[in-house]
Amino acid sequence: MDHDILSQDRLADPYPYFAEMRATCPVHWNEQYRAWFVYRYDDVVAALRDPAFSSDRVRPVYNERLSGEQRQARKATYDVLQHWMVFLDQPDHTRIRKLVMPAFTPKAVASMRPQVEKVVEEAVRAITDRGDFDLVRDLAYPIPAVVIAELMGVPAQDRELFKQWSDEIVVLVFGAKSTPDRHERAQRALTELTEYLRSHISRLRKQPDDNLISRILESREQDPPLTDDEVVSTCALLIFGGHETTTNMIANGTRAFLQNPSQWELLKEDPAMARSAVEEVLRFDGPAKMAMRRVAKDVELRGSRMRAGDTVYLVQASANRDSAVFDNPDTFDITRTSNRHVGFGFGLHHCLGNFLARLEGHLAFEALATGCPDIEIADSAQQWHPTLISRGMTSFPVTNR
Repeated sequence: MDHDILSQDRLADPYPYFAEMRATCPVHWNEQYRAWFVYRYDDVVAALRDPAFSSDRVRPVYNERLSGEQRQARKATYDVLQHWMVFLDQPDHTRIRKLVMPAFTPKAVASMRPQVEKVVEEAVRAITDRGDFDLVRDLAYPIPAVVIAELMGVPAQDRELFKQWSDEIVVLVFGAKSTPDRHERAQRALTELTEYLRSHISRLRKQPDDNLISRILESREQDPPLTDDEVVSTCALLIFGGHETTTNMIANGTRAFLQNPSQWELLKEDPAMARSAVEEVLRFDGPAKMAMRRVAKDVELRGSRMRAGDTVYLVQASANRDSAVFDNPDTFDITRTSNRHVGFGFGLHHCLGNFLARLEGHLAFEALATGCPDIEIADSAQQWHPTLISRGMTSFPVTNR
């Protein structure tokens, strides 16, 4: 059997392959990617709980797998990514997360609702009278980009810079194995992003404002406090993660609705169903296909012996279609009541911004069903990010009848 997960057919629709692997080889060594892939729900959740499956995967690769020449060439990338909390285990992960988490609690996000509603309304209003448009470029990206820019105290007009940088970083962070120059492209983008942030942070040190970066800078509760490099890297992660996931969720969800007209009709009849629709989108075709881990110590899973240092991909998108957990898993059903999906991960590294992403998603679906009820998928093909981890489109042409 061909196990090329990044083939064009599987980028567009990976789910038949995932179903086959759940049934026949739920823990699989993929020689092409030199990694293990875990496909069943219970195994994915167990691994996300188990510290033997470590998130600390940037440092070991940099220190142990690269030559001295390669380390020197990629040092700028490493200097940023080594501080991203998504690549850290305890205690460093919790030390950084604890400082940022107050901005993303349910209460904090609820207070942002009027601001997010305004952003969504403006984005939908801009496409209401247009015949053809790209749903990624014209709706799914602008909403979270403007929200995270405002949260960070960054001028909204700079969001296009974020998109350019993000599109380059995603090919490395999310595993675009087929992109040969991904390291060079990502390093240029990370360098430009961090230079931008250093300048922005320097201004906020002199003139603090009511935004997340100012609150991070003013915090004296951490012991030890974050270093300047940690502050810059954390802000880079929040900008990248703050829009990438939500963009994918809004675009994938709209596509699921338009491919399932009965569900689109349900939403149009009762836009309040957008809240439960977000959970079904996260399960049915969420913003991430899998999470990457490094085996910290030898471990056995379903009879397969994984060695310390091995790479493991925990395939959330497959787990979310596991018939052992979900009834009719290949059916998109926004009335689904039992929905224990892992679309935002699970455990220690559960997505920090999940409440904000949910708010942006349900407001976007609600506004789209009300403001653009007659949109259809255009004849032009969707274009997908060629990555292992991300499940997102670079282009999604639609027609507004």
